[in-house]
Amino acid sequence: MKIEKKVISNLNKCYAMSELTCEGRHCFLVAAEKHDPCYLFSEDGECLETVWTEPGGVMTMTPVPGTDGQFLATHKFYSPNDSAEAKIVIVTRRGKDDWEVRTLCEAPFVHRFGILRRAGVNYLLVCCLKSGHEYKNDWRFPGACYGAELPEDLSSFGDGNLLELELLADDLLRNHGYSKTTWGGHEAAVVGCEQGSLLFEPPCVRGGDWTITNLLPVPSSDAVLVDFDGDGKPELGLISPFHGNSLTIWHLDEFGNYVPQWKFPAPEKDTEMLHGTWADTVLGKPAWIVGWRKGTRDSILITWDAEAGDYHYDYIDRAAGMANGLHFVNAKGRDVIVATNREIDEVALYTLTEE
Repeated sequence: MKIEKKVISNLNKCYAMSELTCEGRHCFLVAAEKHDPCYLFSEDGECLETVWTEPGGVMTMTPVPGTDGQFLATHKFYSPNDSAEAKIVIVTRRGKDDWEVRTLCEAPFVHRFGILRRAGVNYLLVCCLKSGHEYKNDWRFPGACYGAELPEDLSSFGDGNLLELELLADDLLRNHGYSKTTWGGHEAAVVGCEQGSLLFEPPCVRGGDWTITNLLPVPSSDAVLVDFDGDGKPELGLISPFHGNSLTIWHLDEFGNYVPQWKFPAPEKDTEMLHGTWADTVLGKPAWIVGWRKGTRDSILITWDAEAGDYHYDYIDRAAGMANGLHFVNAKGRDVIVATNREIDEVALYTLTEE
């Protein structure tokens, strides 16, 4: 594998990313964790617009389905110790460097969220890291997950008319991870917390109940479902525990239980604060992008080697400290990974080709 790197921005504490269609053009967004801007980039890494200059505190962004230039984002989550005023906002492009920001819902300590579509209905899944604290690094107040039907038209929402959220699950300690996936032919999400890796499936009919399944009751910071070996059964990729240093892949056995299959061979002292994660098909293979923010601060791409009958990994970058990764195939048909290398305040674009 050949990887070409291009640094496209130096953004203080760069963190969240999302693809976005803007004027029919494929673009992506990059936003910061602290009181810093959000930028819109072309798919080749050209900075096109400044979406906002503050307040920042952006953990998650995602496009609103069926729209052009509209997305949802978290605001004011600056750290686990400074996120009581966190919320989800609706961001709509009105023109060049002109973006309207309105509040969709108040969601203290919201860290991750996503939009899941099932049976023609969009649902919002909101994951709150915790529910309160009285001092720094106070984890006595568990987080929770909330759901809501998300209307196709969001124009009525704003201050004075907020989306009402329904409690789906509570007592979720260190409720950190979120990964969108496909399960049973429909969209779902895996949520990582101290209780394990929880699969959230939206209602199969409007007004129905969500289905929540604990796939593996092992503490997880993030989890992904990927059918690496193509046997029709998704493996479970696990970062454990919260902001942990253990990187493992679990295989579904004949009894429907996840059992450990592979562990990243580097010493765990080298992989502290595993954090960046993205599951997708890269260069035609199911793959998992993973990066860590302490230790050696490397980032890797994990795939299955059918000939060897084992997992294989390539280094994407070294000593960069990736917070999050994003993959897409550009208009030229080339595989691209964008990384927010938070620990060096660097947004980088990597183009991957087979050697």
